[in-house]
Amino acid sequence: MDRLIFHVDVNSAFLSWESARRVQHGESDLRLVPSAVGGDRDKRTGVILAKSIPAKKYGVSTGEPVSMALRKCPELVIVKPDFRLYARCSQKFLAVCRKYAPVVEQFSIDECFLDMSGTSRIYPDPIAIAHKIKDEIRDKLGFTVNIGIGPNKLLAKMASDFEKPDKVHTLFFDELEEKFYPLPVRDLFSVGRATAKKLESVNVRTIGDLASLDEETLQIIIGGKFAKHLYLVSHGIDDSPVLAEREEAKGYSNSITLEEDVRDREEAEQVLLLLSDSVATRLRADGVRAYCVSVVLRSTDFTDRGRQHRLDSPTDNTNEIFSQVKRLFSELWKEGDPIRLFGVAAFDVTKDDGGQLSIFETPEKEKSRDVDKVVDEIRGRFGVDTIQRGSICHSPIVPGGRHLRHSTKADGKEKKKKGNNKKQ
Repeated sequence: MDRLIFHVDVNSAFLSWESARRVQHGESDLRLVPSAVGGDRDKRTGVILAKSIPAKKYGVSTGEPVSMALRKCPELVIVKPDFRLYARCSQKFLAVCRKYAPVVEQFSIDECFLDMSGTSRIYPDPIAIAHKIKDEIRDKLGFTVNIGIGPNKLLAKMASDFEKPDKVHTLFFDELEEKFYPLPVRDLFSVGRATAKKLESVNVRTIGDLASLDEETLQIIIGGKFAKHLYLVSHGIDDSPVLAEREEAKGYSNSITLEEDVRDREEAEQVLLLLSDSVATRLRADGVRAYCVSVVLRSTDFTDRGRQHRLDSPTDNTNEIFSQVKRLFSELWKEGDPIRLFGVAAFDVTKDDGGQLSIFETPEKEKSRDVDKVVDEIRGRFGVDTIQRGSICHSPIVPGGRHLRHSTKADGKEKKKKGNNKKQ
């Protein structure tokens, strides 16, 4: 059976979701003016998380410091992120997608894959049903998405990155020559900056140039397993399945792809603390504890390394999870090796026992749980960014600890990792 995959991607998600909320309350639409979601405008700290199309015309780009964005566009409107809003909007657009697709895989907080294979009797025109999904999200939820259609996840995702916003695009094998091969090689999903520079240094500038090379030549240029991966994706080949979430395997994870590589242990542990805190907070919010903790690291050549540990007793405590995360990190990481992506997960969860303490509970653990309780109460009343761990607040790579907090993988189910994630 021929595969048919949709990739649904929210246009400028954080900015769109904030704009939709404001419009709903009779306020101005941020999407119509130079605007961005990011750090502190007055202090000129933090980074840009999302920008409007008018802001893009000034050269404002995602990931750049707020101070630089303001130099490009002094009248730029900057609003602080609201991750609770983003989580709600994410759930709503996923709910619309699940009405139409038998299998939905959430890929990040603002994108998902739909496996529409075998639905031709129900939806004989895939482009028409994609427009229907897109329009329902726009009309009911107030924000727009792009939908890419292809025979696999790779080509569907590439198609969704074509002209924006509020568009449907296709990329099938008979369209590669026209739509795929002329693209810059750095636009190919999973090709990062370092790989793109290597390829461009030998005059491989388009995806078509890359596809013209055989595996042996790629081994000389790139080396390792990634050379074979590049050979396959440059020809539009991707067999990775769309993975449905399994309720019984529920877990909690968060990951982040950084703008720059981390090579320093202290900086790495600041990122891991932030992710551990996020995961632990969600465990407590759902009244569950986890028996297993895992860490995933991705290097600049897109090689993933992971390790997990099973605890003697389940936990939802930030310090306990972070302690295990640091230990796993030490086992995985070689001093000085560059890290681009960090991931922390807690899974094999069980319902909270109502606060009953283990016989091995120490005064330090009790104190740590009390701290978690107070932190949760403050965040619940005043927002997630009102209180942070001290070491995060002064992080040179995470200004205020805010912009990294929920910036990638959404709250959800722990499942097998698939493919390679291109930096967002």
